[in-house]
Amino acid sequence: MVEDRIIRTEYSEVMQKSFIDYAMSVIIARALPDIRDGLKPVQRRTLYDMYELGIRYDRPYRKSARIVGDTMGKYHPHGDSSIYDCLVVMTQDFKKMIPLVDGHGNFGNIEGDGAAAMRYTEARLSKVTQENFLQDLDKDVVDFLPNFDETEREPSVLPVKIPNFLINGSEGIAVGMATSTPPHNLAEVIDAEIAYIQDDSLTTRDLMKYIKGPDFPTGGIVINKDELKNIYETGQGKIKIRGKVETEKGKNGHINLIITEIPYTMIGAGIGKFMADVAELAEKKITNDIVDISNQSSKEGIRIVIELKKDTDVENFTNLLYKKTKLEDTFGVNMLAIDNGRPETMSLKEIMRACADFQFEVATRKYTTLLKKEQEKKEIQEGLIKACNVIDLVIEILRGSKDRAMAKNCLVNGMTEGINFKSRESEAMASQLMFTEAQADAILEMRLYKLIGLELDALIKEHEQTVANIFRYEDILESHESMSMVIQNDLNKIKKEYQSARKTVIDNRETAVYEEKPVEETNVAFIMDRFGYAKTIDATTYEKNKETIEAEFKFSFIMKNTGKVCFFTNTGNLHTVKAMDLPQGKMRDKGVPIDNVSNFDASKENIVLAASQSELNLYRLLFTTKQAMMKIVDGGEFDVSKRTVAATKLMDDDEVVNVEVLHTQKTVILRTNEGYFLRFYVDTIPEKKKAAVGVRGMRLGKNDYIRDVYYLNDMEEKAIEHNDKELQLGHLKVTSRDTKGTKVRL
Repeated sequence: MVEDRIIRTEYSEVMQKSFIDYAMSVIIARALPDIRDGLKPVQRRTLYDMYELGIRYDRPYRKSARIVGDTMGKYHPHGDSSIYDCLVVMTQDFKKMIPLVDGHGNFGNIEGDGAAAMRYTEARLSKVTQENFLQDLDKDVVDFLPNFDETEREPSVLPVKIPNFLINGSEGIAVGMATSTPPHNLAEVIDAEIAYIQDDSLTTRDLMKYIKGPDFPTGGIVINKDELKNIYETGQGKIKIRGKVETEKGKNGHINLIITEIPYTMIGAGIGKFMADVAELAEKKITNDIVDISNQSSKEGIRIVIELKKDTDVENFTNLLYKKTKLEDTFGVNMLAIDNGRPETMSLKEIMRACADFQFEVATRKYTTLLKKEQEKKEIQEGLIKACNVIDLVIEILRGSKDRAMAKNCLVNGMTEGINFKSRESEAMASQLMFTEAQADAILEMRLYKLIGLELDALIKEHEQTVANIFRYEDILESHESMSMVIQNDLNKIKKEYQSARKTVIDNRETAVYEEKPVEETNVAFIMDRFGYAKTIDATTYEKNKETIEAEFKFSFIMKNTGKVCFFTNTGNLHTVKAMDLPQGKMRDKGVPIDNVSNFDASKENIVLAASQSELNLYRLLFTTKQAMMKIVDGGEFDVSKRTVAATKLMDDDEVVNVEVLHTQKTVILRTNEGYFLRFYVDTIPEKKKAAVGVRGMRLGKNDYIRDVYYLNDMEEKAIEHNDKELQLGHLKVTSRDTKGTKVRL
């Protein structure tokens, strides 16, 4: 029986080591791209798997499900959704400057609609990927590593010929760090790379003569050109992007504002959010210029149409969109990548340095491999040419030998023992043969048609070409200048074939300034039902239906459309809402839940009073709590700018039962849960600050509490139901505050 071994260790040390291991795994093997090929592991593995499956750009598409399944089974055991999501993004030309995968089917769109399921879509490598990302994998240009279960081998990096990290950009969130690199124009990046290869002393500012700034697939306008220098020197910063806006004449003399390009950050659900934000500007009366908004985008491009009134100040309205919507947005830059196995935030020059070094490393390994192959080929060719010159002797050796080993030994070492020759001269000549092992094998495997004159001439020409190749490869490997020219020529060819015009404008623009038109002050009526749905309606409508509204709605009053509504809750809070934040509609419209426009939480508190802030400024408020604490507070204390403040101080396990705006009320009646009533004069209650607890209004019995509060003027009659009978409050005797009251039995 094997005894259990208990290893005692510090828990914090185990957690620290485990977390560091996890964090580094996410950083290196999941979330961040390698600076050399600009790819995350899942992207690299997916492209390599497609290459291995033979899904080339000039061959038929294959089901995405096949690609995803094969990638997951061989290289990336992290779930099919991450692999398919990666495949989808690599097909989308609105996210990538050069899509790495050619998709067939529904791979989503710029408006945020998702791709079809992987069983419905097909894909293959794009031409640029096949020719510039995967082409030289058979030439030992990169290291190969075992896969997760050591049954396959995968490249540690792809031999990408262009600075893909900059061209396609990258986004990823690791543990404690994130990368966010904007895409750039391919031609500009290649020009900068060539310039750096020619002169590695160039600074970031020098390189920016070639790279003007980001080039987003969605176009748009970068408006902080002067800040780009610091961003590219530090690798961090914020790029401000605006959508492109045009105007055209609409129907009935209206003006159509056309958005033809959007900020890169608006890709996906951002377009729908933008349209909702524009509609909200009209609903909240921030602008009255909008007649209609529609999304007329198609495969031809973005076209969002905002129809404006005839007299609209278009420039001012456009500035409103920049200020209040995502039509102007910020792209946070953090050019973080894996460089030499470590995550590094890199400047533009450091990125160019890393990419150039990688190109030289790949070229060195490529031409070393090619040179070796050509040297091996040269050896064989020279052996065959030499053999053709003494072909009769070679045939005599082959015919006279007992086996292959005897013939090979003669060709390599000149050993003639055991071989039958026709003459001593032949044996003497054979003893002088000194072919190499490889040459001897080639001679023994040579076919007879090689003896034809034309074939021999072709062999000689091939040998001459091989010698020329060897000379060229040796020159490339021995001369830095020669290798530099080869890399530059390759880059120029890629630029010529795949370059495209810049889409994003780089400029300095002034901060958008929106001049708000003064709101015309009018009377409106605030109404809120017992379910907490609130709205404002026309004051005239309210006056005409006042009795009905007061009967059906919990709170209702006239106020200014520029004012605020104050909500006092049982927890002692005061919440304020601007009247303009509430929808204005008809009496039967539903309204909006008050939770949606304020900090009020219906699950934790109840509203005991709603009033306009302007009314509170003119009067005083009387607070009554469940434990009978009372005070009067000047309404001016509640003229606050914050959305939520404490309206009163409460003792433990106490809550506000009633808040009353005092006008002409003379007496107050407190009613307890046990049926006690106490009536006394309002002016016996002292005025306090809102932060005070107050004074006791009534002596309560054990477990008793204030249930209701009523108010009466002189000679006013008011009846309530008590013990299933009617009780006239005016018949209650006026006594002193802070007494027990009278238990009423009817």
